[in-house]
Amino acid sequence: MKIGNKMEEAINKQVNAEIYSAYLYLSMSAKCTEVNLKGFANWFYVQAQEEMTHAMKFYRFVLERGGHAIFPAVEKVRDDWKSPLEMFEAAYAHEQKVTAMINNLMDIAITEKDHASASMLKWFIDEQVEEEANSSELADKLKLIGDSKDALFMTDKELSLRVFVDSTVTGA
Repeated sequence: MKIGNKMEEAINKQVNAEIYSAYLYLSMSAKCTEVNLKGFANWFYVQAQEEMTHAMKFYRFVLERGGHAIFPAVEKVRDDWKSPLEMFEAAYAHEQKVTAMINNLMDIAITEKDHASASMLKWFIDEQVEEEANSSELADKLKLIGDSKDALFMTDKELSLRVFVDSTVTGA
């Protein structure tokens, strides 16, 4: 069954939001690279990769359902980050906004009785629980660290271990 106009429009907006998310995390990664926090830079870079896979999952879904993909301009992202804590607090707030957007998509799917979209969106709803938890946990950890340079560098080393896994393919 062809995707409904309301869902198509909402998912196209979500594709744009996911690409914006990737840009946001790339901005954070760049700032961390500039100040030689390469582990933090790695974490944000991997996050940017994840966001692009999310965008592509939504994009493919619209096309698989006979819809039309549109590509509005992506809003400029902030690039004047002061600290990793500020970045993770912003990341958490951003992920909460994305969660609200995905929940809205599910509301549309339920209202429109669009079971295919609801099924696909379940994965994203579960994913957002993880996204919020990860950014919130790291913000909380950085608050605990405070001004400790040693703890900051230990956390940087820990974050350098994160690797990109395309969970849209593996389902993990």
